[in-house]
Amino acid sequence: MDEPDVQLPRNRMALLFMVMLVTAAGNTAMQSVMPSIGTHLKIADVWVSLAYSWSALLWMLLAPFWARRSDRRGRKAMMALGLVGFAVSFALCGAALYAGLNGAISGLTAILLFAAARSLYGGFGSAAPPAVQAYVASRTSRAERTQALSMVSSSFGLGTVLGPALAPLLILPGIGLIGPFAAFTIAALVVLVLLRLRLPDDDPRFAGRGQILGEPLSASSNPRLTDARGAEVEHVHAELAAEDHSQASLSGRLRWSDPRLRAWLAVGMLGGQAQSILLGVIGFLLLDRLGLRHQPDAAAGPIGLVLMCGAVATLLAQWGLIPMMRLGPRTSTLWGMSLVVIGTLGMGAGRDLHAIATGFAVCSLGFGLFRPGFTSGASLAVTPAEQGQAAGIVAAVNGSAYIISPAIGVWLYNHSNWLAWGAVELLSALVMCICLFAMRRDQAA
Repeated sequence: MDEPDVQLPRNRMALLFMVMLVTAAGNTAMQSVMPSIGTHLKIADVWVSLAYSWSALLWMLLAPFWARRSDRRGRKAMMALGLVGFAVSFALCGAALYAGLNGAISGLTAILLFAAARSLYGGFGSAAPPAVQAYVASRTSRAERTQALSMVSSSFGLGTVLGPALAPLLILPGIGLIGPFAAFTIAALVVLVLLRLRLPDDDPRFAGRGQILGEPLSASSNPRLTDARGAEVEHVHAELAAEDHSQASLSGRLRWSDPRLRAWLAVGMLGGQAQSILLGVIGFLLLDRLGLRHQPDAAAGPIGLVLMCGAVATLLAQWGLIPMMRLGPRTSTLWGMSLVVIGTLGMGAGRDLHAIATGFAVCSLGFGLFRPGFTSGASLAVTPAEQGQAAGIVAAVNGSAYIISPAIGVWLYNHSNWLAWGAVELLSALVMCICLFAMRRDQAA
């Protein structure tokens, strides 16, 4: 297999960057306004959270399918399909909610239609991220590939910052809280047209087995990885090596029960549930603590601000602390969950915007350390020929956390604030115990 010896032109990299950016920003902008919309519709908080569940399940199940399909149909076609899925889903979600907010249909009907429209994104929007990564992998040399993939991956992280920042500015006269849906539908269509006109049709040369991203609802979707010496774990490099038949023939099917992965998967599941509970609860917490249940339109700004603080803290951990401090997987995971324990206490006790934002930022800093630690720990636990399988298992673990746990967290929160905080603290403590007693220390640099 010939190694490509060219670098992607900047205009193509910009297009790929925008494909990822618009979906991540759109989803986090939506997350900023949905608690306020649910309050307007007089829908119980738990049903607002459950509206995302079917989409998250479809994303987890279908992303690997679309990755395989891109091998046959081409990366550009799958990117276009993903953008169409995002744009149509966002437009229909906005239309359903607009009808509900204006009394044309009941609140329950609106949220059910929203969930149905949202499933289009989970089903078809998941085609874009693996296609983008495979496109980059097939058109860059080994020397350029890690930097190029890091740039594309960073678009998800940047999107999680931009989405909450832009959401309050997009609440426009005439459409109100539906503004972010309209704006990001138009943005996705613009990117789709540019993609069709400016990105050349492609003939797939490498299998689309790159990291399958989870549905972008937080900065945790950023897949930047580090090894025990702080260097990036080059998943795609290992997967290309796995294409060598002699090496692949030595590797059987990697199972979830594999002893090398068992502790890491337990850590990923428990920590992922803790993060999804916090993300599910934060918007409703702000509505209650700031006394905005009776004026929910005013909540989009504070919610967006807190989510933006969390996204910035996550990126600080992933792009700054981990490489600067050369944190290994176990250390990164352990310290990350320790910060979550501290931050959750701050959120639980906080009564004003500053205290809640600070607590959420500390939690997000912790999850920013935890997520790459878990992902890279699972990667380093297996052989190069098993990297593709390990990435698929990790993606499934990440995705599974957002199917039902946010709704469970909101249900606990509605019964007692401290039930939700207690669940997060318990899950975080279990992760720390596994790190301390069931994992080896990171190798010295």
